[in-house]
Amino acid sequence: MKSQNTIFATIDWLTVALYFALVIFGWLNIYAVTYAYDDASFFSLQNRSAMQATWILISIVAILVIFVLDGRVYSLLAYPIYGFALLMLLSVLVFGTTINNSKSWIVIGPVSLQPAEFAKTATVLALAKFLSGFNIKISRRKDILTTFIIIFLPVLMIMAQPDFGSTIVYGILLLVLYREGLPGWVLILIISIAALFLFTLVLAPITLLILLVSIALIAFGLINRKYSIFTLSLIALGIIIAFFALIDYFNVLELTKYQVLALSLIIISVIGIILTFAKKIKGVYIILLTLILSIGFTYSVDFVFHNIMKKHQRHRVNVMLGLESDPWGYEYNVNQSKIAIGSGGFAGKGFMQGTQTKFKFVPEQSTDFIFCTVGEEWGFLGSFGLIMAYVGLLIRLIFLSERQRSKFSRIYGYGVTSILFFHFAVNIGMSIVLFPVVGIPLPFLSYGGSSLLAFTILLWIFIKLDSSRKGYML
Repeated sequence: MKSQNTIFATIDWLTVALYFALVIFGWLNIYAVTYAYDDASFFSLQNRSAMQATWILISIVAILVIFVLDGRVYSLLAYPIYGFALLMLLSVLVFGTTINNSKSWIVIGPVSLQPAEFAKTATVLALAKFLSGFNIKISRRKDILTTFIIIFLPVLMIMAQPDFGSTIVYGILLLVLYREGLPGWVLILIISIAALFLFTLVLAPITLLILLVSIALIAFGLINRKYSIFTLSLIALGIIIAFFALIDYFNVLELTKYQVLALSLIIISVIGIILTFAKKIKGVYIILLTLILSIGFTYSVDFVFHNIMKKHQRHRVNVMLGLESDPWGYEYNVNQSKIAIGSGGFAGKGFMQGTQTKFKFVPEQSTDFIFCTVGEEWGFLGSFGLIMAYVGLLIRLIFLSERQRSKFSRIYGYGVTSILFFHFAVNIGMSIVLFPVVGIPLPFLSYGGSSLLAFTILLWIFIKLDSSRKGYML
């Protein structure tokens, strides 16, 4: 093992400086929001700023522990840490306390811990351990399956709480997999599924079906380059649709427009299969299967949206998509958020001079909507400076990840970068109505002991691995 002096000499002090700058700036904003209405004294743990200061001290202790341990411990104990995290997620479903409609917390006296926050670090460690193993290739189906099992086991447990915000964070780990050789078609498939989910919510069923059929026909033409058959297929589909529309017009059959198009699609699919056998055309089966699965997926989206997602989650998504308006209900938070940020102007109202946040016009202004405080009191200049600090940290982490000598450290570094990027982008995005409100904390700024400690552990393990990169191969 390297000497402690050498280890501290190899610490990336730029990353350390950015971390402490964000933590201190976050505490200042929490203090600015809570000082006017907290009845407890400054040193009371009932005071949020005092409580956050306590968690900052605990995080510093965690940093010291991380650096005392040999860097190889994090690779050797990756799977046990992951197993313990799963056990904690399972225990919270049995013994957990419900806060804000989510059974996500373990309360021990005055301390509340959210295991889902710490599970992110454990999952990234396990993912890095598996992918850095001998003869593991992310392009192989068996290894892809194992990788997705590692990611989705905690996702399933967090969904059961339910905690939608923490659940969607794990999706960003696909960027790590892509960096490590995940086939492009898998990434395209996942992005396509996400886009289809969004289109299902926005478009009318008949419009969506026409879009899917059009894409299938275009794909058929591009793959086979049999433009004559492609043209005939379009003509045949048009004739069939016109036929059913004529029947419907004369009330021979009582059909909706969607049913007319669905029946026409079934008939043209049968014709396509017959032509496939007769002309030995390639790709028809795959295109038809993809089309059928896509249509089936649209029905599953409708079921999930209306039967699994909570009412407030549905309203938040609809508000973001502009499908409904509820200015005094579910839209109130984001409206007040925009007012607070906009009221800050170019240079802000000044430290502790915010009115929208201080008088609690913005709900959760010290947690999920901490960026509103920044916008109101520090203005455009402060908001831009904060965003640049995060961007600088993320770019630095990418640089550090690429210079690692071990595959484990590189993968872990990209996992840290991806999770921090997702939280940063989504939190600020929901504050300015670019993303629905999902309860995502802003790393190192938002009030919360679990959040601060978990992000600190996540980041500082990588700082430790980076500082040890020349001493041994992890």
